Amino acid sequence: MQIELLKSKIHQVAVTEANLNYVGSITIDETLMKAANMIENEKVQVLNMNNGERLETYVIKGKKDSGVICLNGPAARKVAVGDIVVIISYCSMDFEEAKKFKPTIIFPKNNKI
Repeated sequence: MQIELLKSKIHQVAVTEANLNYVGSITIDETLMKAANMIENEKVQVLNMNNGERLETYVIKGKKDSGVICLNGPAARKVAVGDIVVIISYCSMDFEEAKKFKPTIIFPKNNKI
């Protein structure tokens, strides 16, 4: 049996940009991505602490050490610059393997590690 569980979490970072005129996705600082064990094009869920919005999109690698968190395309309508978001990715794995799995969770300060 396969189950879905938390793989990675970037806990409470500030949105630095919202770019409506883009195809879609979330741009995340490369340093934050690596620390959270996320990769480019990975599906993520974005939870907006300010307004309760929840959305799914995919990751685009942002400039290293820039602190960038940019919602692109239609997702830009779900946030305002300065909103605090949580970014989560999930994985599927065997039930027994999942019992031993430890997710990667980071708690950045001012969008930095």
